[in-house]
Amino acid sequence: MTATDWVASLSPWPEEFGLARMHSLLDALDNPQRAFPAVHVVGTNGKSTATRTIAALLRAEGLDVGAYTSPHVSGWHERLDADPDSFERAVARIRPAAEAVGATQFEALTAAALSSFAERRVAAAVVEAGLGGRLDATNVLDAPVVLLTNVGLEHTDVLGDTREEIAREKLAVVVPGAKVVLPDDEWRELVRDAHVLLGGAREAAEAFLGHPIEAQVGISLPGRLERRGPDEVRDGAHTPEGVAWLLERLEPRRWTIVASILRDKDANSMLERLSAAGRVLIATRSSNPRSLDEGELAARAEPYFEHVEAVADPAEALGRARAFGPVLVTGSLYLLADLHSTE
Repeated sequence: MTATDWVASLSPWPEEFGLARMHSLLDALDNPQRAFPAVHVVGTNGKSTATRTIAALLRAEGLDVGAYTSPHVSGWHERLDADPDSFERAVARIRPAAEAVGATQFEALTAAALSSFAERRVAAAVVEAGLGGRLDATNVLDAPVVLLTNVGLEHTDVLGDTREEIAREKLAVVVPGAKVVLPDDEWRELVRDAHVLLGGAREAAEAFLGHPIEAQVGISLPGRLERRGPDEVRDGAHTPEGVAWLLERLEPRRWTIVASILRDKDANSMLERLSAAGRVLIATRSSNPRSLDEGELAARAEPYFEHVEAVADPAEALGRARAFGPVLVTGSLYLLADLHSTE
């Protein structure tokens, strides 16, 4: 079994959230997270795009920078911003230590990224949090700069029932004296021991460097407003706010929507918003075990769409949608990854 196959086989969810196992794993690896300063990216939507943008801005200033994002669409290597062979080596390096502590998939991936960055002796790393912040495996960085992209209701069973509770969980990664870049003043009171700036990815990169950056950079990520020819768009919007962001940038057409949504998301609100883009929805189910059954998703969509079908296989669902006209594939990055793997 290759290292990539091994990490793909691991459970993505811990029996209990916490950092003890992650610290044990990093101790066994000589604590690679201490080898470089980092920008830590937390939030609900747009984290991967922000992470890659910050990395690009820092690279434009001549720095060797590592970037770690999740989940992936084009393949596991996408998470480490690396090619498949480099990813294989990075995972193989940490595999014995990860197996010894019984690491989860995300813990192993995070350790692989941090270890790879340390081996490369990067000048900086930009690291996207996975779930929340306080108990996330990435909360081992003591990052001098933290960016909060936004806060929406998500993973309420783990992070809390209100936006404030979720914001607290996400901003718990902030260490005293750090620079924190917030989208606005809403959560300033939650980071009283930090130096607060308002902005986004550029402001975070500039806060890390301590001076303005003149360069203009453009990045693209699979599954983020990704255009597949003139009549197909794929975007991993997985919250109502993410759908709203998508619709603001989507040209008005009678889109046929292919969607898979995870059980812990606000599916009804997402479907209601998606109905503004088109009147036909093909409900499907990604390979993620947390995905709603396509029949249940179709039933939830009925009040919002003129025509709804349930097709279990994502590739078949996409083929069916293409028969209706322009296609928007959305609701989950896991769905987009499934489609990418079949092409």
